[in-house]
Amino acid sequence: MAAISLLGTSIEWYDFFLYGVAAAVVFPKLFFAGDLPPLVALFAAFATFAVGFLARPVGGVIFGHFGDRLGRKGTLVTALIMMGAATTLIGLTPSYASIGFWAPTILVALRFVQGLAIGGQWGGAMLLVTESAPSNKRGLYGSFAQAGVPMGVVLANLALLVASSTLSEDDFLTWGWRIPFILSVVLVGVALYVQLRLEETQAFRRLKDAAEAKARDQSAVPKRTKSPILQVLASHPRQVVLAAGTFICTQVAFYILIAFTVAYGTSRASGPPISRDTMLLGVLVGSIVMVPAIFLSGALSDRFGRRGIFMAGAALLGLWSFAIFPLIDTGQLIWIIVAISAAQIFTSMMYGPQAAFFTELFSTEVRYSGASLGYQLGAILGGALAPLVATALLARFGTSLAISIYMAAAAAISLLSVTLLRETYRSDL
Repeated sequence: MAAISLLGTSIEWYDFFLYGVAAAVVFPKLFFAGDLPPLVALFAAFATFAVGFLARPVGGVIFGHFGDRLGRKGTLVTALIMMGAATTLIGLTPSYASIGFWAPTILVALRFVQGLAIGGQWGGAMLLVTESAPSNKRGLYGSFAQAGVPMGVVLANLALLVASSTLSEDDFLTWGWRIPFILSVVLVGVALYVQLRLEETQAFRRLKDAAEAKARDQSAVPKRTKSPILQVLASHPRQVVLAAGTFICTQVAFYILIAFTVAYGTSRASGPPISRDTMLLGVLVGSIVMVPAIFLSGALSDRFGRRGIFMAGAALLGLWSFAIFPLIDTGQLIWIIVAISAAQIFTSMMYGPQAAFFTELFSTEVRYSGASLGYQLGAILGGALAPLVATALLARFGTSLAISIYMAAAAAISLLSVTLLRETYRSDL
């Protein structure tokens, strides 16, 4: 189950992140053409990137409702099919030169569908592994669902890097960038495998059996139950808010590292532009380094607790944020790799234990809704705005120091949030 979770989340996040990379290097030229200055076109492309994040809490609410009512597996399958279909259609969408205004309109609509799908996918994939894991290995097993994120980045950047380096610039912009999007149709096959081969989690089966037994009890007085999302907001409001707060730093750092840095390096004003392939390679190596770091952090959290590992990652990332852009500004591949990889290791210290941490914060009957809502609210407050805020700060102040301060502030918010949460690694699900 852990391996299938890793496969499914890797392809799902590949689809989601493929859009982010394309928003930095392709979409400003093809979908926001005309008389827009390059920086404005880039801002418009990142704005459509943010649409996916706006849809994520909506997806978390919708899929969380059905995930808590009907089960984890079915909702996950639906999310996987939605993502595969939306990403494939993005690869088939004509450019602005072909259909004008309808090109960015279709792009925004499909990005919204991607956001709905990812909003529901994370909760399902995460609960399938953590609710089925041994109690002393939830951090490790949960890290399989988490590792799908950097794996998705690796696949997305590798796909575009191969297309970019093997094709001429004209061919790449005309049709080459579309191939990685169309290939995501394979996600539908993964969804069918999950539907046919995987079982529902033990925790949810026990909850369902208890509910059915109660329903058969003729002496029980029937009553109308609240929606899971209303239940979790009534019973766990503090956990939802603080869970979102803990996730802000991870999201701000991660999306600046995988999306904004590419645009920053290839169009920087502080020196000669760095080649697109060099920046994509730096992001690729950083994401590869992140995978074992996530597994290690998840495993360590099973032994030493979730909060300590998480807090160390936030503090280290806040400090390292002031080294990232000066290292990128050297223009040398080795220092670009060091800048991004070290930051991703510190991010992994927060992201690795997160699946188990969020699972343990909520009771079974509202766990899908609570974990998804906290995760997706953090995503919209952090990840959705990060490339936009970074672009605006660079335009306003003309220096990367403003972006580093922004990243450090996000780290402080997450550090405070996790401090206010209880330790959970010994919890009984």
